[in-house]
Amino acid sequence: QVQLVESGGGLVQSGGSLKLSCAASGFPFSIYEMSWVRRRPGKGLEWVSSITTLGASTSYSDSVKGRFTISRDNAKNTLLLQMNALKPEDTAVYYCAKEPWSRRDYGDYRPPGQGTQVTVSS
Repeated sequence: QVQLVESGGGLVQSGGSLKLSCAASGFPFSIYEMSWVRRRPGKGLEWVSSITTLGASTSYSDSVKGRFTISRDNAKNTLLLQMNALKPEDTAVYYCAKEPWSRRDYGDYRPPGQGTQVTVSS
């Protein structure tokens, strides 16, 4: 059974930083591409970033490019998201996703985890 447990969210001021973690279990983490997605208040799920199996390639949405960094630790079955220069519009529940690198539309995706709340105050 796939389990994805997100953590690391919180309340931070605009311009601040947070580092999110996703602990994965129930599947061979190291052979799957992984992504972060988010749900902003009143909006649908939005793709944020993806990473390949060994972390050699990463991709970011235009809204977070240059501020967020995705990484992974395959020895620890953990996906990470370093978020810098946070803005109020980054306020959302963040989820990790075991989905192909190429997926960008998450409209019908049901996250297996509970997500972690990030709130950025202005």
